Amino acid sequence: MIIRILGEGQFDVPDTLLDRLNELDAAVESAVEAGDETAFAAALGELLTEVRGVASPHAIDSLDESDLILPPADATLDEVRDMMRDDGLIPG
Repeated sequence: MIIRILGEGQFDVPDTLLDRLNELDAAVESAVEAGDETAFAAALGELLTEVRGVASPHAIDSLDESDLILPPADATLDEVRDMMRDDGLIPG
């Protein structure tokens, strides 16, 4: 699966990580719904750190479409709220 972190580029992430990413996404979603800036910053940071930690950079010259798009680390709670779908940032 190809995940884009806005401002950083695309990453190749194993599909086996989807369940873990959904757990982290649920924490982001919960913090956004609660309007809790502190919990939001921590949860988003953990989600992005997990992606960076297990992924390998996708070829820069590739024109492949991203399967998922995540906000940058400095995104605000409102910006992420606008990016969310019914099931958070990550479907599933």
